[in-house]
Amino acid sequence: MTPVGLGLGPLGRRLLLAFVLVAVSSVLVLTGAAVIGVDRGVQVAEQADREQIAAAAAAAAADAYRRDGGWDRADLSRAIAIADAAPARLSVLDLDGNMVQTSGSGGGRPNGQGMGQGAGMSQNVVTAPILSDGGQVGTVRVNFGAMAGTRVVDVAWSWIAMAAVVALIVALGASWLVTRLLVRPIRRMTDAARSFTAGDRESRATGPGPGELGELAVAFNGMADAVVRSDRDRRNLTADVAHELRTPLAALQAGLEELRDGLVQPTPEGLAGLHDQSLRLGRVVADLAELSAVETAGLSMRLSTVDLAQIARDESALREPQLRAADLNLTVDPGGPAFVRADADRLHQAVGNLLANSARYCRPGDRVALTVTLEHGQAVLRVADSGPGIPPDELPHVFDRLWRGRAAEQVAGSGIGLALVREIVSSHGGTIEATSAPGEGTIISIRLPVTAAPAG
Repeated sequence: MTPVGLGLGPLGRRLLLAFVLVAVSSVLVLTGAAVIGVDRGVQVAEQADREQIAAAAAAAAADAYRRDGGWDRADLSRAIAIADAAPARLSVLDLDGNMVQTSGSGGGRPNGQGMGQGAGMSQNVVTAPILSDGGQVGTVRVNFGAMAGTRVVDVAWSWIAMAAVVALIVALGASWLVTRLLVRPIRRMTDAARSFTAGDRESRATGPGPGELGELAVAFNGMADAVVRSDRDRRNLTADVAHELRTPLAALQAGLEELRDGLVQPTPEGLAGLHDQSLRLGRVVADLAELSAVETAGLSMRLSTVDLAQIARDESALREPQLRAADLNLTVDPGGPAFVRADADRLHQAVGNLLANSARYCRPGDRVALTVTLEHGQAVLRVADSGPGIPPDELPHVFDRLWRGRAAEQVAGSGIGLALVREIVSSHGGTIEATSAPGEGTIISIRLPVTAAPAG
């Protein structure tokens, strides 16, 4: 079966081919190393055995030399027996290199120079000195003939080849299995991505994958959920904007049509009403434009070291008439200096929006407290009121664009103020949170990183 027929796809075939090449290369390298290792090991073992045999034969010849008083009457049968058991051919030479006796010579003692002058050059010949009374009296030369280790290597090679074939089969099977395990979740994610792109917003990567592939599937599903939420928020935003614009537009259209058709006469009161509707349209459009500007403020903010406490004092002084007109009691406790790296104008806007929001939603006689503190390396600005509070099911949405709670249906506003504040705080690397309980008031907390005081 070819890789094409395994249902692996292009990536799977490439992975399988890479695994196969690695497996084949590994098996070949290990096989070659095993063969060379066995051959070298056999050679070393044979050489050690031969040297041991030659040393035993030399010791037997030395005993004969001492016992018989020289080479003329020495009985070398024991040394020859040791060589014959190897089996090997033994040659005994005296100190001058003359042949004393060889195995297979009938026990004769030929005179003259040693036979086979080239024997000493053979790799199968081992020599050992014959020592007697602390001095060398001769030499034994043992010729082992052809290497017996070749048969051992041949046997080892057959087993190594068999093991290599089995290892290669196992490696190929494991490569195919691993490739399937890697490719299957990738194909599932690919199918899910194609379905999602085609419009199926419920399509998700199913089934856990191994290791990082499983994390990739989770990340893909999270991204798909985020896209779905973004689409839903976009549709809701469009609907909310249309709703906010529809009412003043309808009022303007009806009033202008009445004036155009002569059904009513222009009066200061009627024109003032139309003007109010146009102002409401202008506020909604301005809020949307401001929100868009704040979302990209990271490119245009003018950062400097500013005192958040001073900003709180200045902005509360500007907003105090508005709060007093709403019959609210404002208390300000800015504490000591709290320096942050920020755009002062944007922070003024954020604090002003929070105070304006309190003036809009609190009841007459409620209290509003503005405080600035330093906590764990952060400057914390809090606006706490004793107003009606926010229901728990609505609290997570207070910073959403154009969101207005059920209790605020009769309150003028576009629902963008707190969304603006969140964008401003986020662009400064800070956080904002709201805590509230129905009937117990609301606390909005802004946390910004503290920076060093300016020099001088």
